[in-house]
Amino acid sequence: MSATANPVANSSGSVTNQAIQVLQGPYITNTYGGGIQCQGPTRNFTPYVTGSASASKPYEPFYNDPVYDVTDNVGAFDDDGNVIGDGRIDNPGDILFTKRTRTGQKDNYSLGVGFSMTWSTPIDKNLQDLCKKAASTQIELTSQLVANKRLDFEIARLKNCGELKLKGIQFHPRSPYFKVCADVVVNNPPGHKHPHVHSIPSVSVPTSTPESPLSSRAEDLGAPLETK
Repeated sequence: MSATANPVANSSGSVTNQAIQVLQGPYITNTYGGGIQCQGPTRNFTPYVTGSASASKPYEPFYNDPVYDVTDNVGAFDDDGNVIGDGRIDNPGDILFTKRTRTGQKDNYSLGVGFSMTWSTPIDKNLQDLCKKAASTQIELTSQLVANKRLDFEIARLKNCGELKLKGIQFHPRSPYFKVCADVVVNNPPGHKHPHVHSIPSVSVPTSTPESPLSSRAEDLGAPLETK
């Protein structure tokens, strides 16, 4: 007679709480200078990936379950004097054999993929149009100020480079700063007018004796010819 005792008790549990939170950020604000700020529509696109995994280490798919000896054949006598069991195991703790038992251990995995999206737009369109118009005006004003500063710089460069060239001062042609005044031309240095005219003296050519005109008439040849 044998009995199997299973002293192994497995208890496991896991709780996973996952949540996706969508936070709506403020409107996108564009600043154009001069205290002008415009807010436009905002679109929030939030992808997310969630996952979880649970496993037991080391992984044991089977375990050896011991089978104990519960024999009770001796220890007492019946009325006829025969040996019988006394209700106590004869060989307590003895293992007769072990049997292979599955643990049922498994790995658990989960994966979640998705996205959330919100789109926020201002309600008052007139304010948006006015802000855009003010922004365009501010950009034009800033562009004009930059053009004025550029003009002042070019005129100052022209004046200084011209005065230095009149004095014979300039950068060496191999200098990296030679190109600063390379496009400045001085047209009227001291003692020179531009445009100016030079007088060319005339040269007298001696007159030659005019040649006699040719004629095809015989009487124009003079006296008659004599032949010998």
